[in-house]
Amino acid sequence: MGRVAIVTGAARGIGAATVDALVNENYRVVAVDRCRDIADVPYSLATPGDLEDVVARHGDAVLGLVGDVRSATDMQLAVETATRHFGRLDAVVACAGVLGAGGPLWEISDASWDAVWSVNVLGTRRLIEAAAPVLIANGKEAHGRIVAVASAAGRTGLFHLADYAAEKHAVVGLIRSVAMDLAPHGVTANAVSPGSTRTAILEASAKVYALESVEQFAQQQPIGRLLEPPEVAAAIAWLCSPTSSAITGADIAVDGGMTVS
Repeated sequence: MGRVAIVTGAARGIGAATVDALVNENYRVVAVDRCRDIADVPYSLATPGDLEDVVARHGDAVLGLVGDVRSATDMQLAVETATRHFGRLDAVVACAGVLGAGGPLWEISDASWDAVWSVNVLGTRRLIEAAAPVLIANGKEAHGRIVAVASAAGRTGLFHLADYAAEKHAVVGLIRSVAMDLAPHGVTANAVSPGSTRTAILEASAKVYALESVEQFAQQQPIGRLLEPPEVAAAIAWLCSPTSSAITGADIAVDGGMTVS
């Protein structure tokens, strides 16, 4: 029997690519996405059709679930759905994330700050707290895995994006502490920090900086190009595998060298 994962933010971008990568590694996946916009997030989020497309390309290996990562009830439902429908749960991946409108810290509204914080940090917490008891109960030999998508912004500061950078730093700190809590139970917890990746968040970032094209972000990365979501997803899938058993509490940079110096 193959392993089972939950992926949030699964309808597009890195989340959708992670679903694809895990299925290719013989996982069955509960793909979770809110599938509707958030008032204080200044761009369109994924749609029900986006989630349906992810499910359709994998047949019975993927079950789509509309849910909000900020809701403890929704994340508990995701865990219960995985164990009921697929019979087990081995890994969870917190991919859901949003970007605010940007600007100097003193001009960022509380509503915008709270929207970004609630998805990026509280959403990661909600998924972990729902899944951890099941992963622990599986036993040390089950190789339980938790992976959260942070960002290169979690390693540095970003002009006009203090809210996003602060929250990604928080995700990394949360994962490092959770890794310590889970280590006695044989469950690992790691973060993956992408650089400029071709996603909706990067398009929103380009608007913050009044850039004509997201391609201009490639200048930040020594490899000289943007990353593609499957490149980040490959690292996530490996961290979900039994072969990554020696790594926990790590923040893995998948950023084309952006944070080397």
